[in-house]
Amino acid sequence: MNIASLRDLPVEQRLHLVEDLWDSIASDREALPLTDAQRAELDRRLDAYELDGNSGRRAEVVLADIRKRL
Repeated sequence: MNIASLRDLPVEQRLHLVEDLWDSIASDREALPLTDAQRAELDRRLDAYELDGNSGRRAEVVLADIRKRL
């Protein structure tokens, strides 16, 4: 399949293909190892989270708030 033929597909089908492609990339994490800079940034963020002590809000609560605003 080439890009031109993909553009001819309905949007819903293209979205499904994108999701499938993204899932296949996410499942192969070893193919894209973290750089030292990325690892350092993740460590920095984790340290900040642990120092803050605020665990945030449950996803269900956040989603409910968003849905109320729509």
